[in-house]
Amino acid sequence: MIYPSIDKLLNIVDSKYKLVHISARRSKQMSKDGYLQMPESEYKCKKNIGRALEEVSEGLIKIKKKED
Repeated sequence: MIYPSIDKLLNIVDSKYKLVHISARRSKQMSKDGYLQMPESEYKCKKNIGRALEEVSEGLIKIKKKED
């Protein structure tokens, strides 16, 4: 089973495309500076893209809603 669940993530982020964009940017940021928002032992995923999705799932990454 994939963690975190796509259903749970789509309750937080309203679009799959936005989710991909947010997680890719955060993953690149982790690779570049090595900063993790949680202790490394608390992540279930070993790769940065999975860790970025976990951070979205935990609410550590705030998503700004675009106002019309």
